[in-house]
Amino acid sequence: MDARIRVATPSDAAAVRDIYAPFCESSAVTFEETPPTEAEMAERIASTLERYPWLVCERGNDVVGYTYAGPLRKRRAYEWVVELSIYVAESTRRTGVGEALYESLFAVLERQGVRDAYAVTTLPNPATVGFHERQGFERLVDFPAIGYVEDDWHDVAWWRRSLADKPTDPDRLRSFPSVREDEDFAELLRAGESRLTDPSRD
Repeated sequence: MDARIRVATPSDAAAVRDIYAPFCESSAVTFEETPPTEAEMAERIASTLERYPWLVCERGNDVVGYTYAGPLRKRRAYEWVVELSIYVAESTRRTGVGEALYESLFAVLERQGVRDAYAVTTLPNPATVGFHERQGFERLVDFPAIGYVEDDWHDVAWWRRSLADKPTDPDRLRSFPSVREDEDFAELLRAGESRLTDPSRD
């Protein structure tokens, strides 16, 4: 089945919510206990795209995974680092979708001028831990029993992946809309698509 990675639009909100909702309703993976409404998800997509990428993986006519970046913290000193989120539909896990989404996302973020990407994972979660290790993330620190959800206290791990060197006088971060105007923007999105057709993953 044909697969591609593209920029999300607010019209993807229902499909994105369908992927995300089970993580809220039946696991401690995300500390958001009530799934957002379709309208709330559409607003999240639209507001993210004003500054950062939000990508989806589409197989046939179905969105089967998504990833996006956002600010780590608000102060300007943190401008060159981002926090990531990624979710894949249960039916398509371990088929290269997550790897493909991240690879395309990294290509876009590097073009923007991002230097480091951070991910936050709730523990225990061996599948997500293994995934981030395979994607070259460094596990920085564990915060013990930091969040209470699903009737239990959970640890949280912070991860970092370096995307580019850090010059002494970095250029300001480019906005995602600016990067979308680059002539080779489509090539950035295709950066991860080879992962979707790797026969070794079948």
